[in-house]
Amino acid sequence: MRELLNCCSRRPFYVNKTFIVSSVLVGLIGLSAFMPILVPFRESFLAYFKTIWWAITLGLFLGGIIEYYIPREYISLILAHPGKRTIFYSVLLGFLMSVCSHGILALSIQLHKKGASNASVISFLLASPWANMVLTIMLIGFFGLKAFYIILSAIAVAITTGLIFQFLERKKIIETNKFTAEVNKEFSIKEDFKRRLKAYRFSWQQLILDLKGIYRGAVSLADMVLWWILIGTGLASLAGAYIPSHIFHSYMGPSMLGLLVTLLVATIIEVCSEGSAPMAFEIFRQTRALGNSFVFLMAGVVTDYTEIGLIWHNLGRRAALAMTIISLPQVIVLGFIANLIFK
Repeated sequence: MRELLNCCSRRPFYVNKTFIVSSVLVGLIGLSAFMPILVPFRESFLAYFKTIWWAITLGLFLGGIIEYYIPREYISLILAHPGKRTIFYSVLLGFLMSVCSHGILALSIQLHKKGASNASVISFLLASPWANMVLTIMLIGFFGLKAFYIILSAIAVAITTGLIFQFLERKKIIETNKFTAEVNKEFSIKEDFKRRLKAYRFSWQQLILDLKGIYRGAVSLADMVLWWILIGTGLASLAGAYIPSHIFHSYMGPSMLGLLVTLLVATIIEVCSEGSAPMAFEIFRQTRALGNSFVFLMAGVVTDYTEIGLIWHNLGRRAALAMTIISLPQVIVLGFIANLIFK
């Protein structure tokens, strides 16, 4: 454990942010054995952790693979280009990434480290949790054909926000990615990949080196994002444990007030996408307000304190504020339209 916490830093392990946040959470769970008032928190946190641990692990693992195998020039060439097509590439990549919102955070920051523009990262981040292949099937199972409104609306928000981000980057209104690599215009990913593949020689020794490289990349990424994810999960667990669920359902009717209340609830108790989908369907089942379900799903991403904190810390504070300011009105408008269409 100490190796995990110290591999990317020479500071003592006890000042590591992940270690500090983990210690606080473990301490609260331990105290629940003696303080009954903390039992709901313990049960809520363990339920959340059971739901998202695999997504976080998968996200870190895929991030480690990207760190070790994918040269920065590849990402810079594909996702750092100022053209509009870059945003569509980002959304397509998000669709192919079957990882929930918590797991996708690690991947998004890894893409940023590899040189993807801030606009591409934001589009990828907004599209991935709700427009990926697994969730598409899951949402259709819950909502039937109405699920396509949710999915297409999520893609629309991701594309529109990404295009606006590109404009803001050109005008220097928000931060640009300092990790973007300069790529020769004649550089070819296809030819470079062929060269690397031809030079690669498989052996057990090489396999061990590869696994160590993936591990180091994953741990480096964990050191950057895991403490934020733990903070978000802890806060969500507190809300889930101590705010009565019937209050949520009583004020989420198909009205503007209902949308705003849903927005507030989604901000407080955002969980991973697989966990949020059943909750969103329960809102729809009880209120018949598809727009509220959409707002619950999307607003949980664009107003999530974990996500905003990571963007603030890695992409920049103006980028973090811009993501919420740009995407949130779109979510509310699309939610309002859904309530009008699907009465």
